[in-house]
Amino acid sequence: MKFKDLLSSDEKQLFKEAAANVKQLKQDKVVHRKPKPQQSANRQNHLTTRQGAEFHFSDEFEPDLSHQGPMKYVREGVDSYEAKNLRRGIYQPELILDLHGLNQEHAKREIAALLIACHKEHVRCVCIVHGIGNRVLKNKVPHWLVQHPDVLAFHQAPLEYGGDGALLALIDIKDKY
Repeated sequence: MKFKDLLSSDEKQLFKEAAANVKQLKQDKVVHRKPKPQQSANRQNHLTTRQGAEFHFSDEFEPDLSHQGPMKYVREGVDSYEAKNLRRGIYQPELILDLHGLNQEHAKREIAALLIACHKEHVRCVCIVHGIGNRVLKNKVPHWLVQHPDVLAFHQAPLEYGGDGALLALIDIKDKY
């Protein structure tokens, strides 16, 4: 049974009478154009901040870090007791960055973004998991952290945070970002 057969002839006639005076509407076609995406001042500021953070990382710089014992560093003018506090687990990392599977350039960008996030979120201690693998990131990450002026100290992480494949870093929080 078809739809047109469901209506009786009286019902069809009533519909024709009701729709007799109907006029077709003219459609005004209004084209709404999307506004051009403008880089907001916030995004531009974020880009320059990230570029500023990446500037501190040079691959040619070779700091004088001890290769004996666990990897550790304390910036000049900072109490050496801070590295011990990191080793003992006094500071708990509030952010953890896992660099597994990243190449040097991506790892460098992620560390720069992490340091920016530390300032925005007022995070004082972070854990950077670089892994062991071929020891490329294991050797490069400490060299990059030493170059950044906001890194106060770092120490090889306790086993619960990655042991030999991770670093706990203490960040100097400034309200510049």
